[in-house]
Amino acid sequence: MGQDLQGKTYVVTGATAGIGKVTATELARRGAHVIITGRSKEKAQPVVDAITAETSNPHVEAISLELGDLDSVRAAATALLDRKLPIHGLINNAGMASTRGMTKSGFELAWGSNHVGPYLFTRLLLDRLKESAPSRIVNVSSSSHYRAKSIDWGSLQSRTRSMTGLPEYEASKLANVLFTKALAKRLAGTRVTVYAVHPGTVATDVWRRMPAPVRWLAKKFMLTPEQGAAASLKTATDPALASDSGKYYTVGGVEKHPSRVAQDPALAEELWTKSAAWVGLPVE
Repeated sequence: MGQDLQGKTYVVTGATAGIGKVTATELARRGAHVIITGRSKEKAQPVVDAITAETSNPHVEAISLELGDLDSVRAAATALLDRKLPIHGLINNAGMASTRGMTKSGFELAWGSNHVGPYLFTRLLLDRLKESAPSRIVNVSSSSHYRAKSIDWGSLQSRTRSMTGLPEYEASKLANVLFTKALAKRLAGTRVTVYAVHPGTVATDVWRRMPAPVRWLAKKFMLTPEQGAAASLKTATDPALASDSGKYYTVGGVEKHPSRVAQDPALAEELWTKSAAWVGLPVE
């Protein structure tokens, strides 16, 4: 596709491996200025070097971001905003699955890392995305959101209750779709569009806390990161989707109806309101 993204700046979270790394690499290959995030800038630097070498694009860099630590989220957003760079695309790719515990900021581990951190990061960058419009936000969700029938509000600020962490993961992925719906409503008319995607069940480090024998077997039936990145890349860049917003896309970027619960506007608004309170921002 040549240099069709020259002059565009994209931020890709969790891009040190897997889908995120493939997404960042392809954006860089197409000429974009790409900023990836990792838990530490030092650990992300070898990935930056590899992408730069593979794409011959010198405009690839890294910043530190730990989504479970809201102070880290605020610091990362401030570092980006202080650069005065436009942001034409934000791809909220980072996530956790099959995890148990709590985040540094006091949320159930999957919920805090997969929803609360990305919610805050996105809100802090919204004004810059609006200034840079047309721009796009991609929230990487999962088909597992179909299995979440509700959100247990009382369990979100305590340690993971299930043995597998999967019910909590499913709820966090439901939140990604609901957040997309609520955000699209608020961004109407701004030329900032937002998409939720299911990349497929992909063999990446997101499963790193699954028991090793189970992980080894499960990965044999999963998609490659290259296949998984297709949905993010399409929604982030395809001109044909420029007027769409708030929709859900599955493997390869094919539009699909999300679950009934994910289409509940009252639940989406409740999630937005509670999330704003958790991170100390106005509801708007």
